[in-house]
Amino acid sequence: MSEMISDTPAFRPLYAQVRDMLVKRLISGSWTPGMMLPSEFQIARELGVSQGTVRKALDAMTAEHLLIRRQGRGTFVALPEEGRILFKFFRLVADEGERLFPQSAVIARGRAAAEKNLVRKLRLADNADVWWIDRVRRLGEKPVIFERITLPVSRFPGLGEMTEIPNNVYALYSERFGITIGKAEEKLKAASADAETAEHLRCPEGHPVLTIERVAMALDDTPIEHRVSTCLTDEFHYRADL
Repeated sequence: MSEMISDTPAFRPLYAQVRDMLVKRLISGSWTPGMMLPSEFQIARELGVSQGTVRKALDAMTAEHLLIRRQGRGTFVALPEEGRILFKFFRLVADEGERLFPQSAVIARGRAAAEKNLVRKLRLADNADVWWIDRVRRLGEKPVIFERITLPVSRFPGLGEMTEIPNNVYALYSERFGITIGKAEEKLKAASADAETAEHLRCPEGHPVLTIERVAMALDDTPIEHRVSTCLTDEFHYRADL
């Protein structure tokens, strides 16, 4: 236990240090999506800490939607398609309050050299290539989001050979490429629909839209995905629970 305690001014509580150690098991793939964790007692004995410290660490990971506690069954690594995991990263809500997860249709995709802004935002080498995916997302029958997703080729080998890109790409990242998205940074800005956006969202050119730029990070804080989503908000709003 002494190896886990720091004497530096940046000292963190022991449970937070245990949390970091357990997150590394998700990053390394030793704990995989859907897997049942050992008991709190087993983890505590292995790490040489109290069971209460482990419980606090697991509680923190559950609050971050990395783990799921199932009553009477145990604690499991969260699957990206579980309801509250989906809505952690999708914030558009109907004005009446109904929460729907959108259905997506890929309209174009390809490979290209990373532009300078993407090299910086995704921390890529200057000569790096990226995959890009354009898609339209519907809530109900209405197209409400036109977006471009950009991913480093180095982290997603074989993506270009896939015949289909599933609706829930974060599940794809986790299950096929071993990358779990832990958090994301977003910037929101009011804008006007350009001609391409207007065509895909079936709105007039110049119509007010909300642009959301996202950089999503893996559990080790490496930027993995750049995404620009252009959204119609006539009947929907962006909701953030603080």
